[in-house]
Amino acid sequence: MRIVSIGEVLWDVFGAQEFLGGAPLNFSAAAQRLGNSVALFTAVGDDAHGERARRAMQLLGLTTEFVETCAGSPTGTAIVTTDADGNATYVIQRPAAFDHLASDGALLARVNAFHPDWIYFGTLAQTCDNTARILFELVRTAPGARGFYDMNLRTSHWSLPLVQRLSSIATVLKLNLAEAELLFHSVFGSRPFSLEEFCRHWSAAYGAKTICITLGGEGCAVFSEDRLQTFAGVPVQVVDTVGAGDAFAAAFLHGLHLGWPMRRIASFANALGALVASRSGATPPWTVEECLELIPPAVRREWGD
Repeated sequence: MRIVSIGEVLWDVFGAQEFLGGAPLNFSAAAQRLGNSVALFTAVGDDAHGERARRAMQLLGLTTEFVETCAGSPTGTAIVTTDADGNATYVIQRPAAFDHLASDGALLARVNAFHPDWIYFGTLAQTCDNTARILFELVRTAPGARGFYDMNLRTSHWSLPLVQRLSSIATVLKLNLAEAELLFHSVFGSRPFSLEEFCRHWSAAYGAKTICITLGGEGCAVFSEDRLQTFAGVPVQVVDTVGAGDAFAAAFLHGLHLGWPMRRIASFANALGALVASRSGATPPWTVEECLELIPPAVRREWGD
């Protein structure tokens, strides 16, 4: 599978510690580790953080061919705090280098020469009109590629019209339960929340074939082929949740592209997300074997062929 990711690269700052992150970077690193070819289209600053980011990407096995250097703008940073359960909140410094992607016909031609099967994108970087324009142009000029939209709504860094526009170019949509409730009430007001009603409405309105809702330690719910299914999570001792949802997304898309049964896709994605949550940082070391060991044998027997 060949994937083009577009969006932010930034340093997650935990007190005196810094970890390279940003949902597109985290997703790309996990997807690459699963054996896929991933090209990340982003920008860093002409600063020490930017040089470190390039080196860190190379160590993760990612190409830096489509990483631009934006002079005069700092490499992105996010101040991260976690609660007693390891859940993270972010204060994202903007504008940052990833807000200043440059694009011309030659660059888009190079991206398209990569022949992506999928284009991965989120919401944060697309709040910059220029980045959103580049994304839609990329989608237009790579008609064979399908869209994977990983919402990751950050406070003050999204709007309902933007989410609706981005949903309209997604074949697969991934979000968490809190985001689903927020969007449901943005559309339906005070009506009692129904996850199935949300999925049916969003799929019909914007065309997503598959909608995946992460449920934290409880696992995930998946709406596909006109039905909503729930798949149990994997219990782990959570260290921090940074990057867990991004690893989940990479595993989910990996299995989906390979045509696995949905139970196998969901259990594999739940396990990889849990594995990352059990370790520090957004892109900790892990192996597929460690991921599979977290899945109960009874569940693996239910995967099907």
